[in-house]
Formats: sequence, structure tokens, C-alpha cells
Amino acid sequence: RAAARRGRVLPCAPGLRNDGHRRPPAHLSCGEACVWHGTSWRRWQRTLFPWLLDFGFTQCTSDPCVFTMEGASPGERLILGCYVDDLFILHRDGGPESLYAKFTEALASRWNVEDEGPVSDLLNVDIARHDQHVTLSQAGYITHMVETFLPDGVPAS
Repeated sequence: RAAARRGRVLPCAPGLRNDGHRRPPAHLSCGEACVWHGTSWRRWQRTLFPWLLDFGFTQCTSDPCVFTMEGASPGERLILGCYVDDLFILHRDGGPESLYAKFTEALASRWNVEDEGPVSDLLNVDIARHDQHVTLSQAGYITHMVETFLPDGVPAS
């Protein structure tokens, strides 16, 4: 993951002030993650978003960087989040005939992307998979914040 990012400056998300120092707090990944290898994430989003709509995704009204798509099979659905130049894709079935497989194949035929596999963290949220559920935790982030801002430990009240 670090090698894919080496040498690139990642601007902050659209709509946020970019003071030249702001960077995403963690590498993005997902149920599966794809990273686009290019130089202009804004240009990519301007072409990606219409392409997603043409592919059959519906853009979320409350967050324009989130898209959903229902598959032909009952319960088959993709939920896609886009942050800067990374995609976070939630899916249930990853088999060769699945909606996820068809989507990633179409995506890879259109852009130079890399599937980074199952996610373990997203924006300082640790993600752990279990048999029938997913656990989200910010223990690592909290530990980092305590070590940074309370190096002598939590003061007694």
C-alpha cells in the first residue's frame, strides 16, 4: 500500500480547505479496495461518477461520493464509496459471476486500477470480519491520541 502512494501528494476531499498540509489520516481500503493510479483525482472523479451512473449505480443524495447498485439476485448489492482517488466497495458475493466481479472487470477495462483486497482500516477505523458480522473500532486512533496529547497518562480528577 505504501508503495502505491509513494511520491504522490493527496489533496484533501472536495469541499474542504486545502492548506497544502492536510492529508487523509489513513490509507483507504474496503470490503475490497481499488486504487486508481493517476495524477488528477478530480479529473478521475469527473469521469468516474458519470460512468458509475451509466453502469447502473445510484448516487446517494446525502453524500455524493457514495453509490449503490442492486444486483439481479436477491440481496446482491454493491455499496461504493469514493474518497479522493480510492474506492471502498462493500459486497456480499465475490464469485466469478457476481455483480462485484462484473463491476471490477468493467472498472479495470476502463481505468488502471489495483484491487488491494479486504480492508483492515478506513479513515482510522479498524475493521475486523467475523463469521456473520463486522466489528468497527477506533482503539488504535484513541491510543494514538492519548499518546500524543496525554503522554503522562490521563490526569486524576
